[in-house]
Amino acid sequence: MAKGTKGVLTAVKKVRGGVKVDHRKNTADLEVVRIPTPAKVVIPMAMHIGAPCEPVVKVGDTVAVGQLIGDSDKFVSAPIHASVSGTVTAVGDVKLPNGMMSKAVTIESDGEMRLWEGIKPPVVETREDFIKAVRDSGLVGLGGAGFPTHVKLNFDPSKGIDTLVINAAECEPYITVDYRECIDNSWDILSAVYTIKEMLGFKKVVIAAEDNKPEAFRILKRIADDQADTDDEVKLMVLESKYPQGAEKMMVQSATGRKVPPGKLPADVGCVVMNVASVAFISRYLKTGKPLVSRSLTVDGSAIKEPKNVRVPIGTNIGDIIEFCGGFSKEPYKLITGGPMMGLAIVGTDLPILKQNNAILAFAEEDALLKTETDCIRCGRCAMACPLSLTPTNIVRAAKARDVDTMKRIGANVCMECGSCAYSCPAGKPLVQYMRLAKAILREESAKK
Repeated sequence: MAKGTKGVLTAVKKVRGGVKVDHRKNTADLEVVRIPTPAKVVIPMAMHIGAPCEPVVKVGDTVAVGQLIGDSDKFVSAPIHASVSGTVTAVGDVKLPNGMMSKAVTIESDGEMRLWEGIKPPVVETREDFIKAVRDSGLVGLGGAGFPTHVKLNFDPSKGIDTLVINAAECEPYITVDYRECIDNSWDILSAVYTIKEMLGFKKVVIAAEDNKPEAFRILKRIADDQADTDDEVKLMVLESKYPQGAEKMMVQSATGRKVPPGKLPADVGCVVMNVASVAFISRYLKTGKPLVSRSLTVDGSAIKEPKNVRVPIGTNIGDIIEFCGGFSKEPYKLITGGPMMGLAIVGTDLPILKQNNAILAFAEEDALLKTETDCIRCGRCAMACPLSLTPTNIVRAAKARDVDTMKRIGANVCMECGSCAYSCPAGKPLVQYMRLAKAILREESAKK
């Protein structure tokens, strides 16, 4: 690993491509505030990659905070818990921010936020105990991907996985909750780093953050320099402030120099990547036994009257959260869950917050107008910006022709939909949408076989 200054490492290998974006971290200096208990929550059973859960409660049941309300016997899944205390008033289908339908449990709050009596810290003595505890907590990746964390950590010890990379880059514009996690909950991060390292046998831990977060660096360096780390196996790494630096494959390459092959995962090159908020949550769960029932998110954008970082129960209505932030200062032209680069545009505020949502952004018309699409001028900027060395224009051409063989050959499925190509395109082409179309066509063809 390349040495930086004063014990801080610099990236082993710079990310190819990417774009420089205006980060607009307007809420960086705002502490996270907890919203008042909502009158009701709607908790979907599909809040993670993998198999959705099935409700284990019925209408009329009384539930408490942290009580199990959904689970699955599938491996790639994560249990779901009540985020408020009260009465189950509905079990039925709801629309998610991505437009898909999911079963959901609606709970009318009693305003008391009573903890379930069965909550207690887990007993963790072995690797298996630790993996089970992570699953029981309901944790999924809090950086936005929503992959069940217990699956990621349940790797074969004989596979040579030696490096844990903690992702504190937060390279999307506007979002600042990971930054606040570093500032406000540094000791949770510290505690979890050593617990995960000990339980899973990592030889090295790299805490990686972009160079535009000096206060987070000061605090993270204190973690990396902790005297408990007698072998100096926990390192802090400074990364160039460049999007999409925080993507898993990019993070692995920057931190270790290892390249994750197409179709493979970081574990295939000896690494596990975890979001910094996920790491901090593990520490709190091991101390309290309280599962993942709330999360922090940034509420910002030109149409938000009072931008804030807020802590909300899972399933809280997006409209209620925006109302807590003063409502709209202007008529919202575009609403997004997540960041402006990889987030999802939504059609209204009557939607629930999911475990993996890290931001709500609302923009006035003047800040959300798309470029007028014109003809491609073959400038190659999309290919230069692609961190995975794809040529988006070729994929677009193959997708329009439904040329499955060509799409496979030129790597359409490799695209991580970061949006760097579309951001760079002077012709205003909706390149990410074409990438999604290409992958959808490939899925359709695969399902026919």
